[in-house]
Amino acid sequence: MRRITLLRNGLSAVLLLGTWATASALPASAADAPAASRQAPASPELLAAMQRDLGLTRDEAESRLAAEKTATAVEAKARGAAGSAYAGSWFDADRGRLTVAVTSAARAEAVRATGASVRLVRHSAAQLDAAKKRLDALSAPDGVGSWHVDAKANTVVVNVVAAQRDDNDVRAFLARAREAGPVTVRQTPAAPRTFAAGTVGGDPYYTGNVRCSIGFSVHGGFVTAGHCGSPGSAVYGWDRSYVGNFQGSSFPDNDYAWVNVGSGWWTVPVVLGWGTVPDQLVRGSAEAPVGASVCRSGSTTRWHCGTVLAKNETVNYSQGAVHQMTKTSVCAEPGDSGGSFISGDQAQGVTSGGWGNCSTGGQTWHQPVNEILNRYGLRLHTA
Repeated sequence: MRRITLLRNGLSAVLLLGTWATASALPASAADAPAASRQAPASPELLAAMQRDLGLTRDEAESRLAAEKTATAVEAKARGAAGSAYAGSWFDADRGRLTVAVTSAARAEAVRATGASVRLVRHSAAQLDAAKKRLDALSAPDGVGSWHVDAKANTVVVNVVAAQRDDNDVRAFLARAREAGPVTVRQTPAAPRTFAAGTVGGDPYYTGNVRCSIGFSVHGGFVTAGHCGSPGSAVYGWDRSYVGNFQGSSFPDNDYAWVNVGSGWWTVPVVLGWGTVPDQLVRGSAEAPVGASVCRSGSTTRWHCGTVLAKNETVNYSQGAVHQMTKTSVCAEPGDSGGSFISGDQAQGVTSGGWGNCSTGGQTWHQPVNEILNRYGLRLHTA
């Protein structure tokens, strides 16, 4: 008999048939839980996962979560204080603080007053974003994996597959990229790929012969990856019972979609912990900064953690480029596509693709959840 996962933190309901998009509306017991338990920074199991994947002690994991929460709150104030001199920001895990890059020493003191550290750089975020936009207009060969603005390095980074770095088409792309603005070339061991898969067992959803993973519950359905299905495609649960249909989907260019939920299925604001951690309540979608810890839940490799490596990265899949992605050090494998990325109790995005696996390691990109919500006018289901 298949085990049914119980919801912790005061939730008395169970997940119908083991899939977290299939429970009833949030029970009153969650709202009635003591404030201390509702606001706990992380469960012991989540802290254990961070210790395993990030090499931290328990105290270090707790301290890091608290520091990341502060950094997330500081970022918006620091950006405002920097004004047009703003050149990006990142979480410095060693110092436990947000660092903000600025192009003007005159703005440094105002930024420090928000609680952030300051680094003076040459290029503003607007200049780097403009350079990246010029790269986005180019057609990239397969040997170019992705490109993004690296605020810490104050440049646009182009990631080239190591085995194809001497390819003539790659060289030609890099020559044009350097004309677009400040560019640094780095090597990546493999080309990115999406993480959809053929039909296998687990706790997935299916469309046709493809298995993917649910991202986050929204009122009326759930969000997931666009490459998992096209508008109108029927969606079935792990037991092959009908769930709903893709109401909107975009891939490539974007990699997001949403599915309506009906036929006896309904949603809760939960991310599955797969027994590694308790099922995680979703309380919002505040975006974590570069350098922050993040965890992923998917139907193949289940629960894994890492850090945010870059934002607004353009990823060059074989099917076409996808824009505005967030890169992480979290591993993933086929079937994890569409699954949830979460930082603490804040929804971050849905799994798109990457390279590597969870045996030897790798990197994975997610499409930010707030972009998906805004695109389709959806409202995140929160606890």
